[in-house]
Amino acid sequence: MTLHSLTLERVWRQAPRVDRALLALLALFAAVAALIPQQLQASLVFTVTSLVGIAPYLVASVGLAAYLKAAGADHLIARVFSGNPYAMIVTASLFGALSPFCSCGVIPLIAALLTMGVPIAPVMAFWLSSPVMDPGMFLLTAGAIGWGFAIAKTLAAFGMGLLGGLSTLGALRLRLFAQPLREGVGDGGCAAAPLRSPAETRWRFWREPARRGVFMGTAGETAVFLAKWLALAFALESLMVAYLPAEAVGTWLGGNSVWAIPLSVAVGVPAYLNGYAAVPVVAGLMETGMAPGAALAFMTAGAVTSIPAAVAVIALVRRAVFLWYVMLALTGSALVGVLYELALSW
Repeated sequence: MTLHSLTLERVWRQAPRVDRALLALLALFAAVAALIPQQLQASLVFTVTSLVGIAPYLVASVGLAAYLKAAGADHLIARVFSGNPYAMIVTASLFGALSPFCSCGVIPLIAALLTMGVPIAPVMAFWLSSPVMDPGMFLLTAGAIGWGFAIAKTLAAFGMGLLGGLSTLGALRLRLFAQPLREGVGDGGCAAAPLRSPAETRWRFWREPARRGVFMGTAGETAVFLAKWLALAFALESLMVAYLPAEAVGTWLGGNSVWAIPLSVAVGVPAYLNGYAAVPVVAGLMETGMAPGAALAFMTAGAVTSIPAAVAVIALVRRAVFLWYVMLALTGSALVGVLYELALSW
């Protein structure tokens, strides 16, 4: 291994301290300046203009996420997974579709649920539905793509949860997945605290100084998180708009091609950036000819099977459970894309 490659490896390992999103954004603009300098100003203007345009939805998203955290709404998860298995699956799917958890952030919570003995069927329902949509992402999706697409994506999250939960329940009756967790997996760490010691939810959190502090801290962290990922996504979209042939997108992912949705599912896995960052990218793809059903399949596949989350899942559960999870994610993404196209044609 050369000295140059060792230096690059060391920089990437230290990237979490530097912030990988900002590092990627700076590297992207540096590459544009070096390779296609004529595009640099256009990309900068496009990125800033797009951020300003989506700012109202960004503010609403940040405020909603901070409110739910300060009010202690995460403690309500402890009440979801109890009762009849079918009722648990429906409730878990609905809660997952509406909960403010991303594909990576849901992993510790899943570990806590499984190690506490919660059946894997409702956990799988929550696992599949949660990364696809949350309240903040709903607002951003509605602003960037449209209310109809945002509603369809929410229904897709709920439907994927039902598919995963009911399928897993059937597998359990065949005596599969009796021991889902790998040996040595702990009790979920700090994410399990709301489950082990449920606290009271205070919707009027501003009456307590500690919760006001949580609100401000969460709002600041969420704003920075969303702003940097959206900036990276808009920068990528500027290049896509400038150099991605519209006829290629129309041929591969648009029109009535039978391969549009399966290809979108396949491309969605490695192309996924972040649940929020994917919104403007998909909006750009749709403007260049991507079919709505293919766009929905692309977003759901990427959200559920993102590479960071997949790495965490592999470390958490046994191989059979991981393969089952991936199969459900890909099948569900293709299915919701087909159903959305059929609904639009009707």
